Amino acid sequence: MTATVASHRKPRQHPLASLTGGGSRSARTARTAATLALAGAAPAFGLAQAAAAPLTPDFDAAGHAAHRLTPAQVKNRVDALYQEAEVATQSYNGAKDSADTAREELSRLQDEAARRTGKLNAARAELGAMAAGQYRSGGIDPTVRLLLSADPQRYLDGAAVLERTGSHQATAVAGYARRLGSVRQVRQRAEDTVERLADTEAQLKKHRVTVVHKLDAAEQLLSRLTAEQRQRMTARDGARSGPGRGRTDHGDGNGGGTLSRLPGAVGAAAAQAPNPRAARAVSFAYSALGKPYVWGATGPAGYDCSGLTQAAWKAGGVALPRTTYTQISSGPRVARSQLAPGDLVFFYSGISHVGIYVGDGRMIHAPHPGAPVRIAPIDQMPFAAATRPA
Repeated sequence: MTATVASHRKPRQHPLASLTGGGSRSARTARTAATLALAGAAPAFGLAQAAAAPLTPDFDAAGHAAHRLTPAQVKNRVDALYQEAEVATQSYNGAKDSADTAREELSRLQDEAARRTGKLNAARAELGAMAAGQYRSGGIDPTVRLLLSADPQRYLDGAAVLERTGSHQATAVAGYARRLGSVRQVRQRAEDTVERLADTEAQLKKHRVTVVHKLDAAEQLLSRLTAEQRQRMTARDGARSGPGRGRTDHGDGNGGGTLSRLPGAVGAAAAQAPNPRAARAVSFAYSALGKPYVWGATGPAGYDCSGLTQAAWKAGGVALPRTTYTQISSGPRVARSQLAPGDLVFFYSGISHVGIYVGDGRMIHAPHPGAPVRIAPIDQMPFAAATRPA
């Protein structure tokens, strides 16, 4: 009699350790596991060092003569790099969301494989007991003997096997065949999921490298400005730094307001919201003012643009998808002239940035590294579309 199939999951086991056998399939799975380990192990810092070569003192990321750039030209190029980084960040967010889903599915498939393997072992034990009883009574039915041999699947492929057995034996054989097939199906699905996860992890690595490279290039351009020039640039953007970082604009768009004026603003925006969910989302957005931009983050310590809007609407009781290009389909489109507090406003042709509208032509958004969550006019960037989550 052949050995019983293992029916339990070992702790800290590789995803396919309990799901594969030998042969070429096992070798291919091993290579897939190696890909997963390499893709998941590389930290963002190390990837940045490997992919983003340092810029020379005289040239920027695009190879332009940096020492000839005016502060205005530096700002334009930095803004472009931030926007490109935002595009890559949204791609990273989408890949990470897919990877998380694949991991959850793989865990479920592992559990299902363990359960079905347990039932397979029970069916095999029943056949073994049946064979032992027949042996004691004078012989073993040829069909059962074949099923308990080294390669029972060969005998399960033909329907004639079942026709040569008695009713009880037929039921036991059919049950074993069914469970053997189901276990193999689950194992196949798990292998496919691991391969899909490996591909997604590779995409994550690529997008992470792109984001870090763009942000490093922007920082190197900014480092060529004097402290005064950087301060003026920051002031024009409406951002705060140092002790005043938690203060934000609520007036002229240039950082002229203070947090002390926000309670009234929150109440007014919430009152104009089209429904209680939108009102709660707006209130959450106001509470996040001053928190840092962190690419790939969904809070509570920091946010990227779509992470902020997702968290805000989660507070309102609505589950938004993770990326800008999926959030835009989370509700009906709204004309710019019909915007209400809580609506999501999207920017650029690639839908790479999003904010939450708060009324009076303004939004709360997470702009880019070095700029905290803040209020800004929606005409500060190329407006693309708006939607009202439902």
